[in-house]
Amino acid sequence: MAHILIADDDELIAEMAADILIKAGHACGWVTDGTKLLDLLRWRRPDVLLLDQDMPGLTGKQVLREIRQSEKHYDLPVIMFTAIHGAYDEQAALYGGAQGYIRKPFIGKFLVRTVELVLASREGRPSHLALGEAPGYQSQAPGPARRLV
Repeated sequence: MAHILIADDDELIAEMAADILIKAGHACGWVTDGTKLLDLLRWRRPDVLLLDQDMPGLTGKQVLREIRQSEKHYDLPVIMFTAIHGAYDEQAALYGGAQGYIRKPFIGKFLVRTVELVLASREGRPSHLALGEAPGYQSQAPGPARRLV
């Protein structure tokens, strides 16, 4: 059972997707905007995030950028879940770090299959480490200038 978080400003769509994923054996919850999503991620990390690309306030694209730049959530699996149908938008989302792209209106079997494929791609990987905890990671934070002589 995976914990799946849905970020979508259309509560009806979010509830429908959650019901389908719950019937498939997963635990689901949802939030309605990008700011609430980032607040929630501070204390709870889902196994997969379904992220609407076009939300009020912070857009899905902005949220995805924040997640990928986060030391704590840089490797969180994200599936864009959106009514935007352009090939360019899909390519931009995948290039920006999304692992999948689901167009709305969606087919329940396709939703479940996409989530399962993303989860399967994560199997066998070591558990998540914040970047600062990863072996061999050196922060790029600016420190005092040093000169080698």
